[in-house]
Amino acid sequence: MMIVMRVEKHCARTAAKEASHERIVSVAARAIRRSGYDGTGVAEIMKQAGLTHGAFYAHFPSREAMLAEASNRACAESAAAVASVVAKVPTEQALGSLLRAYLSREHLENVESGCPLAALGSETARQAPEVRRTTTQHVKSMIDLVARQAPGCGQPGARERALLTVSAMVGTLLLARAVDEPALSRSLCEATLKFLAPA
Repeated sequence: MMIVMRVEKHCARTAAKEASHERIVSVAARAIRRSGYDGTGVAEIMKQAGLTHGAFYAHFPSREAMLAEASNRACAESAAAVASVVAKVPTEQALGSLLRAYLSREHLENVESGCPLAALGSETARQAPEVRRTTTQHVKSMIDLVARQAPGCGQPGARERALLTVSAMVGTLLLARAVDEPALSRSLCEATLKFLAPA
C-alpha cells in the first residue's frame, strides 16, 4: 500500500511539473513573437505562467534553453496553422489559400500567435545556435510546403520559385507590420498577393 501511494505521488508530481513546463513554453512562445527575444524576460514569463521566478531552473538550465524551446513551439504552431489552411482546399487552390491566409489582416494583427519568421527574423541571427537551428528547420519546412503546393512541383525552377515565394511572404508581413500607415500596410499585402496569388 505504501509503495502504491509513493508511486501515485511521484506520478502526480511528474504530471504537475510537465503541465507547468507546458505553460511556460506556451507563454514564452507567444511572448517572443510579441516582444522579441530581448524583450522576453524570465520573471515576466514565469509570472504569466502562474509560477514563481525561482521555479524556472527546475524546468530549464538557462534562459537560452527556454528561448530555444519557445522558438521551436512557435515554429511548430505556425507550421500547423499553414498545414491546416492547405488541407482544407483542393490542391490547385492550396498555394493561393496559403498566401491569402498568411497575408491576411487577421495574421497581420495577431503577432503573438502568428509566424515567428516575420516576428523575429531580424533578431534571430543574434541568438544562440539552437534557436537559429530551429528557425532554419522552419524556413526549410515552409519552402518545402510551398514547393509542394505550387504548379509545376518537381519541375526545374520549382524550388527557386518556392524560395522566392517564402521570402516575399515573410518580407511582406514584416514590412506590413513595421509601417505606421494602415493603407501602406494593406497595399504591401495586396501587391504581393496580386503577383503571387492572382485571383
